Amino acid sequence: MEKANTAVPNWKTNASTTQQRSNKPVQVADIVFKEEHRLLTPDKEFNRVLGGGIVAGSLVLIGGEPGIGKSTLMLQLALNMPNIKVLYVSGEESEHQIKMRAERLAEGESQNSKLKSQNAGEGCFILTETSTQNIFKQIEELQPDLVVVDSIQTLHSSHIESTPGSVSQVRECTAELLRFAKESSTPVFLIGHITKDGMIAGPKILEHMVDTVLQFEGDRHHVYRILRTIKNRFGSASELGIYEMLGEGLREVSNPSEILLSHRDEPLSGITISATLEGMRPMLIETQALVSTSAYGTPQRSATGFDTKRMSMLLAVLEKRCGFKLGASDVFLNITGGIRVEDPAIDLGLAAAIISSYQDIPIPFKTCFAAEIGLSGEIRAVNRVEQRIAEAQKLGFEQIFISKYNLPSSAQDKKRFDLSRYKIEIKAVSSIEEVFGLLFG
Repeated sequence: MEKANTAVPNWKTNASTTQQRSNKPVQVADIVFKEEHRLLTPDKEFNRVLGGGIVAGSLVLIGGEPGIGKSTLMLQLALNMPNIKVLYVSGEESEHQIKMRAERLAEGESQNSKLKSQNAGEGCFILTETSTQNIFKQIEELQPDLVVVDSIQTLHSSHIESTPGSVSQVRECTAELLRFAKESSTPVFLIGHITKDGMIAGPKILEHMVDTVLQFEGDRHHVYRILRTIKNRFGSASELGIYEMLGEGLREVSNPSEILLSHRDEPLSGITISATLEGMRPMLIETQALVSTSAYGTPQRSATGFDTKRMSMLLAVLEKRCGFKLGASDVFLNITGGIRVEDPAIDLGLAAAIISSYQDIPIPFKTCFAAEIGLSGEIRAVNRVEQRIAEAQKLGFEQIFISKYNLPSSAQDKKRFDLSRYKIEIKAVSSIEEVFGLLFG
């Protein structure tokens, strides 16, 4: 990877770059655009989340709960980068601990691939250090193409008199690494802890300083992990990568719809399939609902992987517009696979699951839903419905419920959105009463 030549790098002297140069205003038309150089990794899910690969000189922050697999993800990346010199800086583990993990990951790679690369891990260098001054000294000697810091909360700079992990230390260490990344065009990955509230520990300004913020999340009781983009200056901020956590490391999941749909021998009430979008990727997810008579005075409302306030809104619409008496019932919702969904297109699927459980009538196997519900009970259109329909058809579904307002109206729209090319039956509905009439008679 090409490095920018600087006479006196500021990350060595800790001097501000604004003191050494004076920029002048330039017209937008006179600015020459250069496509940023991206470094592709062997991990396709990681490339997608970053927007197409690692950008030279970028500073990426990866946050997640303790033990979720952040270090495993980054060490796996460092070991498998082809013809790239990677410096893995650890302030939390010893060299022997990292070696043990690397051997376990190497065993997994050899089992998953027929031919194991003999050069795997040769370009990965481990440094157990917490002083930024010593880290930069080793970087100057090694000249790595990629730097991984695990974790930013363990580093300390001699320029600040405070303990490692404090707000001032985290800010100063991040600023030094930011100057190094920009002036040397070397990408840097920072691993960060999160607080009990799910926010990245340290000052909030930390997320503003970096170019990209990734969140590594998942349920410890599930094998699946999700790498979600929170902020990205070089691509979409709504992309998502899915991994399976195995004993020998993380495995990419290329088709998440298959893992998010459970296989059942017989139809069960309270289960529906909804078509959602995460970034540019369509997915079919299983939505589950359980409605039961409340054994206590106050009915319980609980949702896993879905906003409870939106669940309360859906219950109010079902009671007001459709006449279902849910006020005295306990209602539990669950999004399978341990993921969290904020796409309003799953509204109709959740409402159908609630009524299916309430009436104890199963929804047909090969039926899925993709529509938003309004407060008046109308079925509202959702974006990029063509991709949702295509994903449902690819997985063998026979019918999909969408809003009639998603149907093309003009001749130009009809040419773009040709319904005849789909083999799946498309049911366009306008109200929630119409949906329940078609489903339950």
